[in-house]
Amino acid sequence: MNKKNLLFSALMAAGCAFSAMAVLPEAEINSRVNDLIGRMTLEEKIGQLNQLSGYGYAPEMVGQIRNGAVGSILNEVDPEVVNKLQREAVENTRLGIPLIFARDVIHGFKTIFPIPLGQAATWNPAVVEEGARIAADEASSVGIRWTFSPMVDISRDARWGRIAESFGEDPVLSETLGVAMVKGYQSDDLSQPNTMAACAKHFAGYGAAESGKDYNTTWIPEELLRDVYLRPFKALADAGSATFMCSFNDINGVPSSGNRKLLQNILRDEWGYDGLMVSDWGSIQQMIPHGYSENLRHAAAQAVDAGVDIDMESYAYTGHLRDLVEKGEVSEARVDSLVRNVLNLKYRLGLFENPYVDVATSKRFYAPASLDAARRAVEESAILLKNTGTLPINNSKVKKIAVIGPMADAQHDQAGTWVFDLEKEHSVTPLTALQQMYGKENVIYAPGLDYTRDLSTKGFSDAVKAAKKADVVLYFAGEEAVLSGEAHCRADLSLPGAQSRLLQELKATGKPVVMVVQAGRQLAIMPESELADAVVYCFHGGTMTGPALANLLSGNVNFSGRCPVSFPRMSGQEPLYYNRKNTGRPAEGITLINDIELEAGQTSTGCTSYYLDAGDGALFPFGYGLSYTDFTYSDPVLSASEIGPDGTVTVKCTVTNSGDRAGSEVAQLYIRDHVASLIRPVRELRGFEKITLQPGESKTVEFVLTPAELAFHVNGSQTVVEPGEFSVWVAPNANEGTPARLTVVKPQTVASR
Repeated sequence: MNKKNLLFSALMAAGCAFSAMAVLPEAEINSRVNDLIGRMTLEEKIGQLNQLSGYGYAPEMVGQIRNGAVGSILNEVDPEVVNKLQREAVENTRLGIPLIFARDVIHGFKTIFPIPLGQAATWNPAVVEEGARIAADEASSVGIRWTFSPMVDISRDARWGRIAESFGEDPVLSETLGVAMVKGYQSDDLSQPNTMAACAKHFAGYGAAESGKDYNTTWIPEELLRDVYLRPFKALADAGSATFMCSFNDINGVPSSGNRKLLQNILRDEWGYDGLMVSDWGSIQQMIPHGYSENLRHAAAQAVDAGVDIDMESYAYTGHLRDLVEKGEVSEARVDSLVRNVLNLKYRLGLFENPYVDVATSKRFYAPASLDAARRAVEESAILLKNTGTLPINNSKVKKIAVIGPMADAQHDQAGTWVFDLEKEHSVTPLTALQQMYGKENVIYAPGLDYTRDLSTKGFSDAVKAAKKADVVLYFAGEEAVLSGEAHCRADLSLPGAQSRLLQELKATGKPVVMVVQAGRQLAIMPESELADAVVYCFHGGTMTGPALANLLSGNVNFSGRCPVSFPRMSGQEPLYYNRKNTGRPAEGITLINDIELEAGQTSTGCTSYYLDAGDGALFPFGYGLSYTDFTYSDPVLSASEIGPDGTVTVKCTVTNSGDRAGSEVAQLYIRDHVASLIRPVRELRGFEKITLQPGESKTVEFVLTPAELAFHVNGSQTVVEPGEFSVWVAPNANEGTPARLTVVKPQTVASR
């Protein structure tokens, strides 16, 4: 049995030690829920729809629980307090309905994994699932049974701070990894005490916020909404994500918290979703400043009508729902339908049978296997963007290493955003790991800057002296954790502070410089990447960032991370994404701003679609990443040149490790519909496979295309495949590969994905 299977077995055994129960059959749950609703007062029903943030075993909270005014609590992580509050609900209320305790466990509880954008860079669902399983085991050990994750908002704009929580810009990559995360949190039996209910968020379109500014408005045509932004959510609904969360933003003028078309018509009626919908923090109340609700009473009625089951910290339901029912503006049957979803979740979690935390086995943190998994996740997430031969570090030639930069020893900041339960003393930094690997006497440390926004140059001289004494300079740059995440958006994506100036001085020493960037988003690092001899990008990696980077830089482990987003040359290119549509004048004959002759004619630069100062396209494209070995691809071979309404086509491609060491490669399947009634993107990802090959070894990867994967939406919700020519690539990134031709022979209407 491999390490991963051993870890999974251990975690599941821990859960089974608490209880041998299995999830109740759905029919039994429904019967119990209906019986319970029949015995509840209106006040007790409304209480189940109310979620509050915890503040300990305080008299006010205890009073609300005893009065049946609270159904779930978030942010209480003391298992002793969790049990005390749970006991009040179970033993000191009329019906004994247990509470659910929830927490934002986004990329680890105590053992912190890479931020979701970093996990996306692994292109490996098994890594994502394992990280979620460990997070669920650690968090549930203190009573947390519900996490507000995964976030599958398609994120095409690096300025948006919450891109850090996403799986990047592509719907297929996002849905694949999102499903893996749901499986990791929930396992195969949600009733086991070491699981957590997943929450697909934010429904929907939040990543399309105008100008990359958090909470901002979105305007998304329904065809685009369905082809891109809803696709991951549909996959998570089908995968059984126990809960959904609506988004803060308005979509085409209607805030998600009051959007009946989105929450009821699409999610429940069309997709058949039977889980729970929770508001985001205060989002029902926020429909008032949106200009959609007259007051909180009005907002409560709109949210109930839309299908928001739980009000998180808006106090809209507790303040106004009783009055709305008594005056006939909201039916009690509608309230019952919301309560039913809440109680269903509590039964599915096994809380009625097993409401308490086993304190004797609580706080299952930092297990060796968990730390090992976290390290491997960073190793697979780090991306080698440039290498002129400086890496890996050659021990026979390199005797002294200069470690410089504000992210070299940043225990807090390397963990990234959304780590409320971080204990930074457990973070192993690159400096510590490199000292352990090469010996403290061979590592010269001079940070140069105290933190990433630091503008002071007082530390530059020591950093330059360290560089001159060393054989190679490892420069750890990036952005602090607080510079990404919710409400941490940036208009300027360049390295903050004086980091670029420090790099220039290090380069001037003549020593080879490896720049390692740790950040919560893709930054605009074109000038720095041109200066550095090698560039490594590591989205905030969490607890085991240091050992992982040391293994990669030394060559003990090969790079296999690939870009889950397109890297801009300049901030002004954002939003930037590979699956764009073409213009009538695609970029060609590019003349950059410094190459334009004085008094040149207006049309002298060619009149095509590009920037005078940035050219066209990404600095590093979606799917891109280097290795210490080389891979070659054969031309793709299709099992048929045509596809009909019921047909499938198999696409095969042979990938060969043509280098001299083992490595992992991500083979990516792309398509393009060349002529359509609605213009289609220049490429669209339709599948991928991560494979490991020994030197000289070849493997044939195989993908199956069906009509559904060639389809797109027209007239709102109609899904069609139109006849015509498609290109099909199997390639290492969205910019490369040799296309094969596929013909769709007749128009088709297919089921919506």
